[in-house]
Amino acid sequence: MKLRSLLFVPGDRPERFAKAAASGADALILDLEDSVAPEKKPEARAAIAAWLKDGRSVPCFVRINPLGSGETRADLEAILPAAPDGLILPKAEGAPSVRALIDLVGGTTPPILPIASETPAAVFQLSTYGEVADHLAGLTWGAEDLPAAIGATSSRNEDGSYTAPYEMVRALTLFGAHAATVAAIETVYPNIADTDGLAAYVARGRRDGFTGMMAIHPAQVATINAGFSPSEAEISHAHAVVEAFAANPGAGALKLDGKMIDRPHLNQARKVLAQVEG
Repeated sequence: MKLRSLLFVPGDRPERFAKAAASGADALILDLEDSVAPEKKPEARAAIAAWLKDGRSVPCFVRINPLGSGETRADLEAILPAAPDGLILPKAEGAPSVRALIDLVGGTTPPILPIASETPAAVFQLSTYGEVADHLAGLTWGAEDLPAAIGATSSRNEDGSYTAPYEMVRALTLFGAHAATVAAIETVYPNIADTDGLAAYVARGRRDGFTGMMAIHPAQVATINAGFSPSEAEISHAHAVVEAFAANPGAGALKLDGKMIDRPHLNQARKVLAQVEG
C-alpha cells in the first residue's frame, strides 16, 4: 500500500468523506478520536461503517480511541465488520499496545499504524515495534499530546520549528520505524494557509528519511504527494546507479558522473525505483 499522504477526516462529518476520497490522498484516516466529541462518537461509528460498506474508492484507515479510554471496544465492534484497510492506534506505547489491540480484535487484525509518541512512556518503547512489525502499516508520531502530557507550554519555537525534546522524539520515531522496516510517516503540518511552509516541511521530512505524511486538509495533499515522490532526475540517477553495478557485479565502489558510489548508494537507488514501481 502506497502511503505518501494520509488525510484525516472527522468521523462525524460524512459529507466530507467523498471530497476527501477525491483529493488524491493515498489513504484516508476516518477519525473517531480527537476530532469527534464524546456525544457524537456513536454517530461517527455508524457513518464510518456505512462509508466503508458502501465501497470505498481509496484505502481507509480508522483512528480508534486509545486503549483504556472505554471507547475502543465499541469502535471495533462498529467498524471491523466493514473491513477497514487499517487501524490508527493513538497513545500507543510500543509492542505491548499493539499486542493488546490484536487481543482485543480477537481475529484477523487489519494493519496497524501506531501514533507512537503521545505519552512519556511511549518514548521509551520506540525500539520495540520490530517485535510486531508483521502487524504494522507503519509508524508515526505527534507533537501535540506529548507536551500536554508533561505540562510543556509548546512543542515549537517561535518560528514554528520543534524544540529540542520534540526533535528528539521525531528522530527516535523515524529510526524506530526504519528499525522495524515499516513506513515512517511524518506528523501533520497544522498551518493550512502556509503553503510554502508545508512544502519546506515535506522536503525536510523526505530528506530525513520519512516516506509519507499525514494531512489535515485536502489542500495539503498535492504538495505532500509531490514531495514524497521521486523526481525525474532522481529516477534517472537511480537507474544509472543500478545499471553501473549490474555492469560491474563484483565491484564494491564505482565512479559515476565523476563521483564515487558504493553499495549504500545502490541500496538507496533500489528504494527510489521501488517507490516508482510500487
